[in-house]
This record gives sequence, structure tokens and C-alpha cells, in this order.
Amino acid sequence: MNDKILKNISMEDVLELKELVSYQDGQIVSRTLVQNGAVSITLFEFDTGEEISAHESKGNALLTILDGSGVITIDEKEYALAAGHSIVMPAGIPHAVKAASPFKMLLMVVFPAR
Repeated sequence: MNDKILKNISMEDVLELKELVSYQDGQIVSRTLVQNGAVSITLFEFDTGEEISAHESKGNALLTILDGSGVITIDEKEYALAAGHSIVMPAGIPHAVKAASPFKMLLMVVFPAR
């Protein structure tokens, strides 16, 4: 089934994930690698000050900073993360993401079995 296959990414190539999204002034850029009922994997780029406001997800989300730094808010508690740091945002808990500097992240969301 096509919806379970990686997309927007080269196969069998050595990749530097942070190079697959480019910084753009005043924007958030995303590149979806997988999107189906079980998992979502997306690369994001945020310009300084850009943010995704508080929301909840039906799946547990693992966020890894690839470049730069951001502030992740989970249930009103703020976490300052920089390149190489990861955090899990639990399902059903409000969370938000804001760029402290231009930054890139990999977001992997795993949804519960139906």
C-alpha cells in the first residue's frame, strides 16, 4: 500500500536530514517523509520566533533538534533544546514549539493501534 512508504526522500543515499529542508525568512517549512494511520515522520524548519501554538496529538511524538535551538512547551512547562537534543511529547497533552533561533527538527509521531 502506497501510504506506508517513505516519500520525498532518496533511497539508498547517505543523507544529512537537516539539509533536506532549507531556512526561509519568516516561515516554517515542512517536508513529510511518512504519513499514515500508524506513524508520521516530518522534517521542519523554523525561522527565529516562528511557532506552532499549543495543540494536542493522538500519538506520542518524538522531537529531535537537528540544527539551532527551540523552546518546547509541554503541559505549560518549557524546555530549551539545541541540536542533538530530543524530547517526547506525550499523546493527549498540550504542547507547542517555538524557534529561539533558526532551527530544524525531525518529528516522529506514533499513533495507537486502531
